[in-house]
Amino acid sequence: MPEIESLASLDAQLATAGTLAECYVQSLDLTGRSDQLLATDVTHAVFLGCTFAPGVEPHLENGGALVFPSLPDLPFNPYRSGLYTADELYAGLGRGHRYTLDARVYRWWRYVGRHRSLTSELAMTLHDHAIADALDDLCGRIDPLHAVGIMGGHAMQRGGDDYIGAARLASQITRNGGTVMTGGGPGAMEAANLGARLAGQYTELTAAIQRLAEVPGYEPDITWWAQSALDIVASTHATGTSIGIPTWHYGHEPPNVFATQIAKYFSNALREDTLLQRCHGGLIYLPGAAGTVQEIFQAATRNYYLPEGSQPVPMVLVDVEHWTRTVPAWPLLHSLGHGRPMQTAAHLVATVDEAAAVVLARG
Repeated sequence: MPEIESLASLDAQLATAGTLAECYVQSLDLTGRSDQLLATDVTHAVFLGCTFAPGVEPHLENGGALVFPSLPDLPFNPYRSGLYTADELYAGLGRGHRYTLDARVYRWWRYVGRHRSLTSELAMTLHDHAIADALDDLCGRIDPLHAVGIMGGHAMQRGGDDYIGAARLASQITRNGGTVMTGGGPGAMEAANLGARLAGQYTELTAAIQRLAEVPGYEPDITWWAQSALDIVASTHATGTSIGIPTWHYGHEPPNVFATQIAKYFSNALREDTLLQRCHGGLIYLPGAAGTVQEIFQAATRNYYLPEGSQPVPMVLVDVEHWTRTVPAWPLLHSLGHGRPMQTAAHLVATVDEAAAVVLARG
């Protein structure tokens, strides 16, 4: 069923097919297209959050279309047709972070978390479906075996050795044709998205990290943390792209601005599953805590129960001391894989260069 997400696509559909029957029309202002809509077959068409001139909506419904109306009092568009960008999420930052779209949506989420209603639940579900649909479109243009997930702790400070290593890792993978995906937040995730953006530009990457280190974390002031990163974006030339997949469930952790496209969800469970299932090129785990451990074993479960004949996704844990003693996830992962195909896909390495070598060998 054709998906129409712009007026240009609407015109093209009418010019080539002469009908909107069985089409999805999403989040468009159609107040100036009344004559076309009134003269067009709309049998089994679906209109999601579109705006119409008076009298058009009843005509469409009488013609067999399903019209989903706009939902009131929302700081976001539940029928959006694309992913977010940093500029969109941080619009208004000059007045302070609390005025940005990202912060306003997070405040809304915190309120409805205590006062849930059918409308708010529907709005979040529709929004996350729209994000998933847009992410499907984007990932459809990426070789799944080139999609590499880089996971790690949000508390990693800008300028530290771990941060530099994460950025260098992502730069190397991107420069060799991979597409880096992260959880889209601060710390290791920001470092990876930054490294992907400046892939191959080692001098520029080093200088950017040094500048970012002047605001090492997002506490106590997200405004300066985000602005320092936006300044880097404005003063550098991107040589790579990457995808960030954050969530308002952890809305106190701001999204980083270096991801080219941002698929921000309300549902953390959906967000995590979405991230892990798309990274067929490998999953690299930098030092982290509970969230990173959860992502390790969520992916391990997929590999453990793979259908016969399927290839497990490589899982690479970086930092022997961390994953064997500080947070001993490796012994359990290794034990689970014993005698199964996933055993050959699990790797414990000491450096980010070794991690890059594992996933690049697969591509």
